[in-house]
Amino acid sequence: MPNPSNLSGLDYRAEAARFGRLPAPIVDCHSHVHGRRAVLLLREAMDLYGVGEIWSMTSLEQVDAMREVLGERIRFIAVPDFGAKDRRTAHGPQFLERIRAFHAQGARIVKFWAAPRGIDLGHDAGDPMLLRLDTPQRRAAMDLAASLGMTFMVHVADPDTWFATKYADASRYGTKRSHYEPLERLLEQYPNPWIAAHLGGSPEDLDFLSELLSRHANLFLDASATKWIVREVSKHPRERVVAFLARWRGRVLFGSDIVTTDDHLEAKSEKTEMAAKADTPDDAFDLYASRYWALRTLWEGREAIRSPIADPDLAMVDPSRYGPLDSPMLRGMSLDDSLRTTFYTEAARSLLARSAPPAVAAARA
Repeated sequence: MPNPSNLSGLDYRAEAARFGRLPAPIVDCHSHVHGRRAVLLLREAMDLYGVGEIWSMTSLEQVDAMREVLGERIRFIAVPDFGAKDRRTAHGPQFLERIRAFHAQGARIVKFWAAPRGIDLGHDAGDPMLLRLDTPQRRAAMDLAASLGMTFMVHVADPDTWFATKYADASRYGTKRSHYEPLERLLEQYPNPWIAAHLGGSPEDLDFLSELLSRHANLFLDASATKWIVREVSKHPRERVVAFLARWRGRVLFGSDIVTTDDHLEAKSEKTEMAAKADTPDDAFDLYASRYWALRTLWEGREAIRSPIADPDLAMVDPSRYGPLDSPMLRGMSLDDSLRTTFYTEAARSLLARSAPPAVAAARA
């Protein structure tokens, strides 16, 4: 079976050499780094593709282990215990404890996950509103994070392809636009910087994103979620994407959404969806490196090629035309050096300085 992270049979180690030298290392502001062995492969991919720093939603229990490998190159984003059996406690009082613990470990960003599939998780926990963005327990966590001077990261909405399929029942999931209503209220109530992940959950609609950014000066976007970003950004004319990034220069950050786990390194009879993406060290390396290859090709390249990463969303929407190993076109945006440096590095550094304690921020200035 073809490797879904390497449909083209690329040597990702050799491919890294074809990219030009960057004036400053890339900051990957969105990832999920776990696994004592897997992180070694990630570090190699980072080194090859010019990624100097990575911000990760690592579980609190693995923070020390990941820091042992990546040192100052990794910064942590506070997250709840998503694996907890008691979800009400995990996303309520326990999350407050974990925010404090993450902050003590140097974390200056806190994540509020509010994807529509959270409705299903809430139903399973007996509380359909559990993961809604503006519940009292979420506000309590925001109050604490705000008092600590932290930046908020939020996942709101999901791909249009999912609203056409997984979330087609609007009576349960609402419309895509309805998911932005609580976010906009909270952006007004909490003046802290906010990072809306995955190009704000709407890479399909750059005009809508511009409207959000115009209304909320404290809103930033990260361009993570490689398959989603490659598929949807490539549909826009290059001139349109470049104009968007130039207009919002400094408010759009590079990200990958890479997920690492030691489960990627060995075959198992039963695997979670994430663990099923690789089952050997070679495949795990390709999984991680392919994301950096695809993103640097998207933002720096000039060619239009078939992405080497399988995108099951194509078959989800049109199974008569696509199979699970089909991939979309990847069209290079050929960002100029100045805009690319802001996007890759400077925007993240500037935002991080706003989230740092005053003494640290002054030292970095």
